[in-house]
Amino acid sequence: MNRIVIARDDITSIRCSAIVNAANSTLLGGGGVDGAIHRAAGLRLLEYCRGLPELEPGVRCRTGEAVLTPAFDLPCDHVIHTVGPVWRGGGHGEDELLARCYRASLELARDSGVGSVAFPAISCGVFGFPIRRACRIALEETRRFASANDLPGKIVLTAFSDQVFRVLDELS
Repeated sequence: MNRIVIARDDITSIRCSAIVNAANSTLLGGGGVDGAIHRAAGLRLLEYCRGLPELEPGVRCRTGEAVLTPAFDLPCDHVIHTVGPVWRGGGHGEDELLARCYRASLELARDSGVGSVAFPAISCGVFGFPIRRACRIALEETRRFASANDLPGKIVLTAFSDQVFRVLDELS
């Protein structure tokens, strides 16, 4: 059975144990997938995130790290928030930071007893990460994790756009 699935879907409608939010460091919502997840989860997610401790002023999660919250009104049990890197030309450790987002999210899922996990294309929206490069990293990291760990469910790489779906499909 292939444990990594590529889906052309809206991540807020995926039924699985956890969805990953491509969040900003405040964890208080924003644009793109972050805003969509916060809207679909309802105000209780925002209130929950406001109650999380700040690691430094305005930062509840650092780039490349992950935080688990309840999903509230979403059709999953949990949201794993991870902060992807902003693309700055590729010479500032962006690839490794993005890889760490996938690793940290999957390790948190495993350690929390989460089954299936659905990812968006982290950093591919307003953070400007090149889609092909980001998709390659997503596939490499999820494959590496799946081969070395026992996550009870599937890992779903969710593409909201046709372009991301085509690239994931081509690279897989």
